[in-house]
Amino acid sequence: MDALVDAQVVLAAQAGDPDAVRELVSSALPLVHNVVARALPGDADAEDVAQETMIRVVRHVGDLKDPERFRAWLVTTTIRQVRDHVRGRRPALPLDELPETAAPGQDLAERTANRMGQVAESREVLDATRWLAPADRELFSLWWQEVNGLLSRAEVAGALRLSVPHTAVRVQRMRERLLLARTALRAWRAVPRCPELSACGGVDGGDRWFKRATKHVRGCARCLDVGAPRFPAEYFAAQAGLLLVPAGLQAAVSALPQGVAPSAGGALKVVAGYASGKPLAAALPAAGLITAVALAVYLIPLPGQPDPPTELTLPTATGRSTPDTPTGTPPASSTAPPTTATPISFFVSPRGSDGAAGTEQDPFATLGRAAAVARPGQTIYLKDGIHRPNEAVELTASGTPDKPITLAAASGDHVILDASQVGARPMLTVRGAHWVVRDLEVIKGPAGAVACASCSGSTFQRLSLHDNLGAGLAFSGAASGNLVVDGDFHHNRDAEGREADGLAFTTGSGGGNAVRGCRAYDNVDDGISLGAFAGKVTLDSNWAYGNGINRWGFPRALGSGHGFDLGTGGPHAVLRSAAWKNNGDGFTSAGRAGHELSGSSAFRNAGDGFALRDAPARLRDNLALGNREQALLGDGAVARGNTWNEQGWGGDVLREVDPASAEGERRADGSLPATSFLVNTKDPRVGAPMTGAG
Repeated sequence: MDALVDAQVVLAAQAGDPDAVRELVSSALPLVHNVVARALPGDADAEDVAQETMIRVVRHVGDLKDPERFRAWLVTTTIRQVRDHVRGRRPALPLDELPETAAPGQDLAERTANRMGQVAESREVLDATRWLAPADRELFSLWWQEVNGLLSRAEVAGALRLSVPHTAVRVQRMRERLLLARTALRAWRAVPRCPELSACGGVDGGDRWFKRATKHVRGCARCLDVGAPRFPAEYFAAQAGLLLVPAGLQAAVSALPQGVAPSAGGALKVVAGYASGKPLAAALPAAGLITAVALAVYLIPLPGQPDPPTELTLPTATGRSTPDTPTGTPPASSTAPPTTATPISFFVSPRGSDGAAGTEQDPFATLGRAAAVARPGQTIYLKDGIHRPNEAVELTASGTPDKPITLAAASGDHVILDASQVGARPMLTVRGAHWVVRDLEVIKGPAGAVACASCSGSTFQRLSLHDNLGAGLAFSGAASGNLVVDGDFHHNRDAEGREADGLAFTTGSGGGNAVRGCRAYDNVDDGISLGAFAGKVTLDSNWAYGNGINRWGFPRALGSGHGFDLGTGGPHAVLRSAAWKNNGDGFTSAGRAGHELSGSSAFRNAGDGFALRDAPARLRDNLALGNREQALLGDGAVARGNTWNEQGWGGDVLREVDPASAEGERRADGSLPATSFLVNTKDPRVGAPMTGAG
């Protein structure tokens, strides 16, 4: 990351060079203003704090021993001024008085957000920060600059006097609390509002009310649904960029008189005069008071929108807002920053740095850093073998149907995410829409490997998720339109040997989800479980085997061990799939939905082949051999063309009964291995073809 101010300029300023002092102050002011504005959202004194910080900077820059550390020293000084101010800060605004306006200086960014239809949610981000504790607000202000590329993670850590790993943990916790605050605020403003939330009482916007409200929101499905933000906070940081410095202060700094005495004290008098409200501007030429500012904002395309222009030059900023009308050719004094090409890909390596550029030659160190800046159409590549992250990652941004965001292993790299240190959450949680997650191996997750929490339109391809404490891949909430293809989910367990499926749909409802060409095997509970998921899930050409067997030495393994458990939701569809050697049933359901099962095989399971005792299921052209019972069906079931409906079906019609080839390595393209296991010589329409999706 480039230096904020060249070390030679700092040295010259320390020696009293007035030009150097002017350059130092004008370069430092935007960073100071942004840190203060984000740490003190809505505080009428925020600008005074920024001014006082600048006075302190000029007064004490001579005490800085290492000019190369000017940026870090500046941020530390700013945070110290914020903390001094917070000690005497007034109580929080009542909730109903929270103004739905952008932060000071946000006029231009607000108009941009209006054009993108995002301004309401961007305001909510700023409003929600008022419920953060002072320490979290400080951290938010620094993190906001990091997301915008103005600070590195190392500099944020230095300002907080923490290690980089500890800072990463602090940032993640702050983001979780900010998400909760945003959810509570959105739920409160929802029309109609949840009556139980209204009944929390004492609606004054203070800490006590906030604790009661968030306690309710955490356990209220209605509030979580209406309150869930559509976009992560960092979306708006990348979208709207940095706050503009108030024009009056910018003008005062830009137009410092040439007759300033050659000392830091001379420059200090100028800044102090402005801060104390003296009419310094009156003595300056009018031209010097007009600061031409151009803001280039990268527009992130939204789902369903046409591609917007990649850059927008906004109207010139003066001391007041200008009408949002075309202005023609800008004056010569107003120039936009040079445009640079938006990166197509970001790279992450265990040997990288989160202060790096994220390129293949200069990669980030953590997936979280890359996920914070990825936009539609871009790809995050993980490289260089084993990654051992110390925090879980949530993928909250969204791509579009034609421009998904991709997370993948770099070409030619076998990437393993060792999630043993990420805490009690899945290694990856996808909350956004239109992601492609492929070619990754995730192991040792303390709470599972990968989760979809109401994600949509996403593809999970060629994933190997194994040896986790929890499900390999789990879907919940309003998950819809997702595809899981060519994945292996195996050897997942929990601490008690009771519940850990290979792939699971737990609770929720969403249509259009499909699983194809996957294997779920040797898990402590079921291979594939659809739980209480109400939306239809289509299972096509999947294999489940060896589940529910105690492979870990538990005193007693309690997993049900079914190959395919269609659960209590649905109805679901199963096509061309196979279950063998499971400790429970091959295919089963405890619900009453009208599932459809066709062209599938159950072979030598310890339980029953097809056990749908209460479901009015429809079964056609299925094969069941060597199970405890081949089929146990309810009175409402319709079964035709299955092996138990006809004569002449036995083990002798199978080409191969040894599953070794089916349990072997996948083909080079990631598809299921070639095998003749369970293929019959009697009627090719019956049973799983064992060749992948048709």
